[in-house]
Amino acid sequence: MLSKITLGIHSFLVICLLLTTHNASAWGQNGHRIIGQIAEVHLTPTTQSALLPLLEGESLAQISTWADEMRSDPSAFWQKKSSRWHYINAPDSTTGFIHNHNHSLNKDTVTNILEGIHFSINTLKDKKSSIDAKRFSLRFLVHLVGDSHQPFHAGRKEDRGGNNISVTFFGQDTNLHSLWDTKLIENENLSYTEFAHFINSNDKLLIADYLQSTPAMWLEESNNIANVIYNKNETKISYQYIYTNMPIIKTRLQQSGIRLSGLLNLIFDNSAKPLVDALKMPANTN
Repeated sequence: MLSKITLGIHSFLVICLLLTTHNASAWGQNGHRIIGQIAEVHLTPTTQSALLPLLEGESLAQISTWADEMRSDPSAFWQKKSSRWHYINAPDSTTGFIHNHNHSLNKDTVTNILEGIHFSINTLKDKKSSIDAKRFSLRFLVHLVGDSHQPFHAGRKEDRGGNNISVTFFGQDTNLHSLWDTKLIENENLSYTEFAHFINSNDKLLIADYLQSTPAMWLEESNNIANVIYNKNETKISYQYIYTNMPIIKTRLQQSGIRLSGLLNLIFDNSAKPLVDALKMPANTN
């Protein structure tokens, strides 16, 4: 039987691990799971069937946090290269977010989230890709579609997407990135299934609007939102901030879930209708 001291040490280590994982997660674990849960509702039966061997018994909600959880893996890719998959620095006013289609990508040469999304799409569409490569790409793609809708994953390089901007949340010290990743969502005190159910939509016009988009557009939207928040320069966060900004967060989570399903339907179901079930974009464009 374990001693009380041993049990105490074990509990402490588990809590530390959970805190570490929680702080590292973009959108927080609940945010990513909300997106995965919404996406599952909008998948076509053909896409659902195609995903079964890739999911290995898990759901989109379950795999949505994998790309963050793997950051503890000691291998060179996860320690030195994977972090740049999760974000893109704000471009100058003349270029916008542009994906270089002539850039031959493998997982080690991906330099930003937009390249990571397109690498994952291409891998999933390539009939020559191994099952392991497709599982890797699906898990990353589910996560990156979520990240692309978090405003500060397309924020400023100089403040690391808000990580270096200190704010207080009801008097507790945090930073702007963590506030939007996690704290505002957790403040709703909802499970991810409850949250997803509350904000999901079957409005055909709204879905059509969301699906008429590309990954580059998602990042432009995020950057525009981030710039508005930067310009307001609010550092003492309480009720008024929540009232103003939670509708933005809910919209971004809703858009992300519906667009993720649209992208997966585009990849796996040739009969999926653009602007109804699938994104309108060809999968090899921005």
